[in-house]
Amino acid sequence: MLYAHTTAEQKRIRLRQILQPGAAAPFPGAFTPLTAKLIQDKDFPGVYISGAVLANELGLPDIGLTTLTEVAARGAQIARVTDLPAIIDADTGFGEPMNVARTIQEFENAGLAGCHIEDQINPKRCGHLDGKIMVDEHTATQRIRAAADARRDENFLIMARTDLRATDGLDTAIDRMRALVDAGADAVFPEALKDLGEFERVCQAMAELNVPVLANMTEFGQSDLFTREQLADAGVAMIIYPVTLLRSAMGAAERVLDAITAQGTQQSQVGQMQTRARLYELVDYADYNRFDTSVFNFQVPSRGTMETDTAEKEQS
Repeated sequence: MLYAHTTAEQKRIRLRQILQPGAAAPFPGAFTPLTAKLIQDKDFPGVYISGAVLANELGLPDIGLTTLTEVAARGAQIARVTDLPAIIDADTGFGEPMNVARTIQEFENAGLAGCHIEDQINPKRCGHLDGKIMVDEHTATQRIRAAADARRDENFLIMARTDLRATDGLDTAIDRMRALVDAGADAVFPEALKDLGEFERVCQAMAELNVPVLANMTEFGQSDLFTREQLADAGVAMIIYPVTLLRSAMGAAERVLDAITAQGTQQSQVGQMQTRARLYELVDYADYNRFDTSVFNFQVPSRGTMETDTAEKEQS
C-alpha cells in the first residue's frame, strides 16, 4: 500500500544478482506506475523505463527533448510502486560530465536501481533510426567515469550503451565497450545488433571482463525479435522490451476510438478491456479499505466478477 515494501538499496542488490550471463532476464518497459504494478504481478524480475516512451508519452519525439527533472520524476513514480528493480534510460546524461554526475544522484534519490548512458551526440536519435552521430571515445568514457564517480551507492548499476555498431561496425563497437568498462561501466548495452551471431560475439568479448550484456528487443527495429532462449544461448544477461506495452495500449486505444466513431458505442470492445475488478486488484483497493474504512467504505468486486450497469452507476 502506498509504497513498495523493498528499499531502493535492496532493489539494487537484487538487480546485480539478476544480471548473470545467459540469464536473459526479461524487463518489460513500464510507461506508468500502474503498468509497473502489472509487470510485478506477472512475476517478471524487473522493470525498464524507456526514454523514448517517456518522450512519446509527453507527445514528443525521442530526440533528447526531455529534461532530467521530467525523467527523474517519472522514474521515481514508477520505482515507488514496485518491489522490482527499475533501470532507466538516461539518454546522453543530460549534458556534460558534471550534468551526468547530477543525473546519477537524482536517479539514486528517485529510488531507481540503475541507468544506462549512451555515446551519441546531442540531440540524440532513437537507437534504431539511421543518421546517428557518435561522440569520440574520450567524451564517451568521460560520461561513464563521471557517472561511476558520482554514485553514492556502490550497487547503483551504471550501464554503458553504444550505438557505434550502426556507424562504424561491430569490431569498433566492441572496442568502445571495452573502453567504457575500463571507465567504470558495470554492464553494456550494444544497440541495434543485426543477428544472434553479433550478440554472441559481444557476449564472448564481455565475458572476458565479467560484464553482463543487455539486448534490446524493440518492435520495428534493426534487430529481429529473438526469443529468450535464443538470447540466453548467446550469453545475454538481460532483455528489455521498451515500447511493447505502450504500443499495445495505444493500439487498443485507437481501436476503441474507431469503434466509438463507427458504431456510436464502445460495447464491441468491452470484452478486450481490463475489468474494474482487475484494476481494483492492481491498485490494491482492498488493503486501502482495510486501512481506513471511513474513506474506502465500498465493496471491492472480486476478480473476474461480471459487473452490471447498475454496479457501474453505484461505483461512479
